[in-house]
Amino acid sequence: MAETLLKVENLHVYYGMIQALKGISFEVKKGEIVSLIGANGAGKTTTLHTITGLLRPKQGKILYKGNDITHTPAHKIVSMGMVHVPEGRRIFQGLSVYDNLLLGAYSRKDKANIQKDMEEVFKQFPRLEERRRQLAGTLSGGEQQMLAMGRALLANPELIVMDEPSMGLSPLLVGEVFEIIESFREAGKTVLLVEQNAKKAMTISDRVYVLETGSVSAEGDAADLINDERIKKAYLGE
Repeated sequence: MAETLLKVENLHVYYGMIQALKGISFEVKKGEIVSLIGANGAGKTTTLHTITGLLRPKQGKILYKGNDITHTPAHKIVSMGMVHVPEGRRIFQGLSVYDNLLLGAYSRKDKANIQKDMEEVFKQFPRLEERRRQLAGTLSGGEQQMLAMGRALLANPELIVMDEPSMGLSPLLVGEVFEIIESFREAGKTVLLVEQNAKKAMTISDRVYVLETGSVSAEGDAADLINDERIKKAYLGE
């Protein structure tokens, strides 16, 4: 039985007076791809922001590798082995591709291995190597997404938290991005994924949690939920 890498218990998060998360609980085991799906405003991005230290919960607990990280600052969470690939890429437009990648490794202590990992990222994303000296802001949307993913890998994470990686990409590139996410799992990484394209997300996931207005309304193996009539109707357009 795989060990639990991330455990979220009874998370309550507010924006002022508005309650965004209403007691969410879920877990991610080592080596899994776990997806959070749901309509806009269901609380998916809020969940990720709270896990990665960008928001503070009013109540509840977040355990990572058995350690309570509920009130740990975001930069410390990165150095513990959890990295966030945010919605909208958030790359540094005025820096080169190479410098953006290098920033992914800023919290690492094993400086000697960074160059080796950079070569691995270039092997996985040949287009980034071709454009290593180019300003990141001049890349296409798909290339910027790959840069955001490559930058995350340079942090040498155990858990990659991804928010809407396929947003705004052509169908061809969407397929490519999902293949890359699967390759993360093959390389021994664990992935927590938020994705509007529920069908695609469920196809590559081990397990899925469905969020509705700040609560978990369904959970289970992706293979089972993808055939659930209620899920098909609500999220898969079938």
